[in-house]
Amino acid sequence: MPHISSICCLGAGYVGGPTCCIIAQQCPGITVTVVDKSVQRIAAWNSDNLPIYEPGLQEVVDQCRGVNLYFSTDIQEAIRGADLIFICVNTPTKTFGLGKGKAADLKYVELAARMIADTVDEGAGKKIVVEKSTVPVRAAESIAHILSHNSKPGVSYQVLSNPEFLAEGTAIADLLSPDRVLIGGEQSDEGKKAIEALKEVYQHWVPEERIMTMNTWSSELSKLAANAFLAQRISSINTMSALCEATGADVSEVAEAIGRDTRIGPKFLQASVGFGGSCFQKDILNLVYISECLNLPEVAEYWAQVIKYNNFQRTRFSQRIVECLFNTITDKKICILGFAFKKNTGDTRESAAIYISNHLLEEGANLSIYDPKVTHQQILAELELVSTAENLESIPGSVSCCPDPYSAAEGAHAVVICTEWDQFLGLDYSRIYKSMSKPAFLFDGRKILDHEELIRIGFHVETIGKRMIRKNVERKWN
Repeated sequence: MPHISSICCLGAGYVGGPTCCIIAQQCPGITVTVVDKSVQRIAAWNSDNLPIYEPGLQEVVDQCRGVNLYFSTDIQEAIRGADLIFICVNTPTKTFGLGKGKAADLKYVELAARMIADTVDEGAGKKIVVEKSTVPVRAAESIAHILSHNSKPGVSYQVLSNPEFLAEGTAIADLLSPDRVLIGGEQSDEGKKAIEALKEVYQHWVPEERIMTMNTWSSELSKLAANAFLAQRISSINTMSALCEATGADVSEVAEAIGRDTRIGPKFLQASVGFGGSCFQKDILNLVYISECLNLPEVAEYWAQVIKYNNFQRTRFSQRIVECLFNTITDKKICILGFAFKKNTGDTRESAAIYISNHLLEEGANLSIYDPKVTHQQILAELELVSTAENLESIPGSVSCCPDPYSAAEGAHAVVICTEWDQFLGLDYSRIYKSMSKPAFLFDGRKILDHEELIRIGFHVETIGKRMIRKNVERKWN
């Protein structure tokens, strides 16, 4: 395998963009070209208004763009000139046909593989193709079949699996100092050479002991398993939050107690309105589908429960809002603070705020929404996707997006914290309280605020996993 001097990345989204920016920064001798069919997206990457928000990303782009980092819509030229090609295209959950609602739709992965085979010139020699998109087990094998059956004379391919483990909001830090880098490939001589070639790229900044090499299928399954385990922890602590609200326990105290057990550890034990983002639900559904296809229904059912409880947590929280507001929110203004699925990102995919907002709209509420990184158009688009046909037309008239938290809360019956943005910690809640309808309710879906102080101001406070006023519980003994 040749020394890697040129890399092409197919897909300029949340994975391909930041990953290749860091490769360009850390490997100044490698030319990195990120390509995409979207003219608008590439134009954004070439501007000062990047298409995605990640702390530290703009600085990396400013440093490398035009030096050894390029963004282009000329996909064929980038493929022809590359020694290594990353496939970083979207793999959404299928919405039709076999596996609907569970299986990953690999249409774009297959199209990328066929484009590579069609574009690489005869006699181009050895090429390394790396799947970085989240894919089901044995997807690399499918890519290899497509390439081998469509390859031209004098061209050979090695297909590697190199899954990403980025957390949105900390992607740049994750890329610069990863817990591990997985590289999976064929265990043949040529496969091992390809693995070493990609490993050499990462060794520019990643210690060798953090780079793990393995067979392709282990690498692919490790990605799904990692996200499934993380999501499972969130759903597990959220089940405890429901018990805490019913009994008078405090889920934060319970989480601290179990997190001090070194076998468990404290990470991902923050109870909330539920997990979101592009990966957790999609990867677990993919795992469920794979298990069903392999005739492992018990395995499939186990992981399906993680998703089922996450949906229940969202519904439970939104129902609690309605119940506290005297069981009716028709024509009441409710302020939603935060629409991204987590802080430090503009990504709204599978955000809990979407489903909570939709439930409140179905109950007749008027919503005023503020998020520092999510646009009005994006909010409306997400709500329209989940809305029922009868409610679709009413969304523009029932949803307003505000330029700041104070205007969003003015005249509202309730404030709902859906994203844990740091700026929400420093708001003047006395000012917000004075501007609201009374009684003024505050629902902290992320457990980030000083609830005692809010009560002192005058708010009726509700949060996850804790009752501010303990209610009597009827116990029945067998």
